[in-house]
Amino acid sequence: MTTTSIPPPPTPSLEEKGSLPLWLREYAEHASRLNPEESGEHPMHGTTVYLAKTAVNTRFGMFEACIFQDIIHKGYILALTYGNIQDADVLYTRMHSSCVTSETLGGCDCDCVQQLEGAMERIAQSGNGVLFYLLQEGRGVGYSSKARDRMLVQASKETISTFEAYRVMGLKKDYRQYLNISDIVHILGIEAEWIVLTNNPDKVNAMKRNGLKVRRMENLEFEPGPFNLFYLRSKQESGHALARPESSTLPVMELPEPVIPFKPRRLETAQRFIYMASYLLPIRPIDQEIVMNEDAVQTLLGESGLRDATLGANPAVFQYESLRGSRLILHVNTPEIERRVKEDPENPLGRLLLEPYWFRVHVYFDVVSGDDVVVLTHGSAKSYEQPVVRIQSESILDRFPVTFDDNKAKYQRAVQHIVRYGSGAIVLVYQDGRGAGFGAYALDRMFTETGQSLDTQASYRKLGIAFDQRDYGCMFEILKSHIPSHNIQMIMNSPNSLVSKSEYAQALHQSGFNVEKWIFLESE
Repeated sequence: MTTTSIPPPPTPSLEEKGSLPLWLREYAEHASRLNPEESGEHPMHGTTVYLAKTAVNTRFGMFEACIFQDIIHKGYILALTYGNIQDADVLYTRMHSSCVTSETLGGCDCDCVQQLEGAMERIAQSGNGVLFYLLQEGRGVGYSSKARDRMLVQASKETISTFEAYRVMGLKKDYRQYLNISDIVHILGIEAEWIVLTNNPDKVNAMKRNGLKVRRMENLEFEPGPFNLFYLRSKQESGHALARPESSTLPVMELPEPVIPFKPRRLETAQRFIYMASYLLPIRPIDQEIVMNEDAVQTLLGESGLRDATLGANPAVFQYESLRGSRLILHVNTPEIERRVKEDPENPLGRLLLEPYWFRVHVYFDVVSGDDVVVLTHGSAKSYEQPVVRIQSESILDRFPVTFDDNKAKYQRAVQHIVRYGSGAIVLVYQDGRGAGFGAYALDRMFTETGQSLDTQASYRKLGIAFDQRDYGCMFEILKSHIPSHNIQMIMNSPNSLVSKSEYAQALHQSGFNVEKWIFLESE
């Protein structure tokens, strides 16, 4: 580790009196700037401290994630840099607030993941830039309040907007703050002007208020979908520079079941958790697999329509098969269906591309840790069924369009298993570093990338923390309120997971669940 020492302060000269001494200014400059050659140093400016950096290989090229933390509110901020950012005169940027539902769960009721990936692609095309990723879910109100907003909007059948729901709940329109951005720009030594990729003029004004030089704003708009159209129209009405929602002719999509709002209450089986909200999430189909009720398919396509769709050299439907519960799984040819709909907008096959996987989101607030816990349920599990269950951990870095994402792939396969069976649940544990936090995870990645550690276990010994700090017992207690049957199918990564995760195996044994079938993702 290289450390540059600071000489003791000299006695100030007469000309220095009344102004900041030169030694103090030199110290402040040194202590608040990132020097790549200084291993183990953590520069700090304002309330923002630098933690680590790690490579992030994306579909758009290699980015470097510089990870920071605010020492007051403890939130993490990522600066994903691309190219030479210190010597550039102008840089493309986006200040992006996190969205678990679209970036992790695959939800299609907003445009957040499109903006995230679109901004990273634009930055890579420009040659250099920075994407600032801030953990400010739901315009800064957190996931619990965001979930209550979604519950109210859906209960109203979209007769009220997100902003009206916020007002009813006693919330302001926006709680986000961007003060850490100017700290990070200082720490990284960036002097450039900024081209801001956003549809929200408030973000540009925030950058200017924080002393950053903005050259111009460039829109980042995408074609609306049937499930985010109402949300985008409410954004447009609130001042976002959007044009497409107003001209869209997409049909209004109805929810498959009612959403009934409720007052937050403690969970009886684990009273440290407050049940905050429940609402419906449309998830993008995986691997072009559409699942629909047999009667719905027949109503849509007619008696012979599905069979006809499988015919020809370039069929609209490659194949289909029956599932339990009078359902069909259709393996569709999306490009061919899009071609046919372009020729004939009334072609009923187009309706297949609007069919999502419907899951219900349940959000709990943990009064012990201060974390949100998210449970996804699909179908209505009967007492005689064996619903499919998965405890799914994620990392913040999984939310970006990385070239290889084994964790997200496992989540998607778990969704497929649940949808095919017809009922099940996923507990999302978005606590990085096996419960130790994103800071520990980031340092672990930096240690292993730079050869300071051989693996995660060595990194954790260096950090002085336990290898797994996740509370599996409480996860299974939460599941009990959603799984009436004690007989389940359990999804694990591999048989070795039960050996390496002794705490997991013990909690599962004590939970009272009986695993009728093991599904091992790594052996599929």
